[in-house]
Formats: sequence, C-alpha cells, structure tokens
Amino acid sequence: MAKKLSRRVIAQYFGQQLIAGVDQPSLSRQLAGYLIESKRTKELDLIVGDIESYLATQGIVMADVTSAFPLSETTEQTIRQMIIGATGAQDIHLNTTVDASVLGGIKLSIPGKELDSTVVRKLSTLRTEYKKA
Repeated sequence: MAKKLSRRVIAQYFGQQLIAGVDQPSLSRQLAGYLIESKRTKELDLIVGDIESYLATQGIVMADVTSAFPLSETTEQTIRQMIIGATGAQDIHLNTTVDASVLGGIKLSIPGKELDSTVVRKLSTLRTEYKKA
C-alpha cells in the first residue's frame, strides 16, 4: 500500500516534474495510480488545484478564461498582461472556453483569484440587489 502523502508534497513533486519537462501523460498515469492505490481519488480536483498553485509560485500560471465569444489576439494579450501584473508570472498558459450562456464579458480564474465580469454575473448581482430593496 502506498504511503499517504500530504497534498502539498504531492503538488510539489508533480509541479517539479512538470517544470523539468517530464512527459505529461506518464505523470498523469503516475498520479492516477497513486490516487487509486491510496484510495484518494476524490481528492483529484483539490490536488490539481494544489499543483497549479505550486506552479504559480514558480512563475507558471495556469489561467481559465471563459467568454461568450472567441478571444481576439488583442484581448488575449491584454489578459496575459493583466495576469503578469497581478502575479509576476513569466509563463502563462490560457485555457479558453467559449460559453454563450455568459452573454458577454469574461470570467478569469487563476490560482487563488477569480475575476467574473460576465453579463450573467452582473445581472445576477442586480437581481439580488433588487430583491433586497
């Protein structure tokens, strides 16, 4: 049976392996095998978040961007500059998702921070404020 390691130790190990350029599919299999053997599969999302947080401390930011329409090159560059300003990252990986249900604006998630300036969020805020009045 595998020794139970803390999420921090797991994140640090896999983050270091990713930085070193180890093959991602083999790392994924290694992580999956450890989680299955140690019966910790329910922690996968938490561990992935911990790995992303570790990478952010090393200057590598994994960002999720959701928008109603595909991002233009200018918008993508503006988002990258905003992330650099907020985190000091040297390497930014954008995972972009187009979701028409947000209607407009963007939702940006980086480890430890989230910016939601979507139209849906603004409408939801207005609805909540209207109910309070």
